[in-house]
Amino acid sequence: MFYKAKHRFADVSPRKMRPFAQLIRGKNVDEAIEALRFYPNRGARLIEAVVKSAIGNAEDQGCRDLEELVVTECRIDGGPMFKRIRPRARGTAFGIKRRLAHIIVTLTDIEAMETAIEAEATRELADEAAAASTPALPPASHTPTPAATTPATETPPAPATPEGIPPAQG
Repeated sequence: MFYKAKHRFADVSPRKMRPFAQLIRGKNVDEAIEALRFYPNRGARLIEAVVKSAIGNAEDQGCRDLEELVVTECRIDGGPMFKRIRPRARGTAFGIKRRLAHIIVTLTDIEAMETAIEAEATRELADEAAAASTPALPPASHTPTPAATTPATETPPAPATPEGIPPAQG
């Protein structure tokens, strides 16, 4: 079963948080929290909080083994940008884009993940067996249609004027 948690509009740039998301993707929940705990980075704190929230959601939804959960998805999406200005010399201004992020964490049971992988493998084997048992149809022979065999009637060219210039159409 999948257990999700989101933190929307996090006040850290997605670019600063994506390395931490890549760090915990595919790890056990305890390993992920331990990996994030000792980074002195605000993005790591936010992702750690979302992972803990996903664990709480799993507990509320009746997950039996919280230690068996794996981080299957940790995605950092870009949120809205606030545009600010920074005053510069001689009355000019530079633009600043204050970027926000959306953090999405999905946890899965190891057992559920293994059964899903096994089910997909058996489904692929069944599809291959079904494809092998059905005979292949011979290629359809192309027979020309009667309209394609008859020559098209050609329109005669327009007669030329005495000077050799064709008449104007219109």
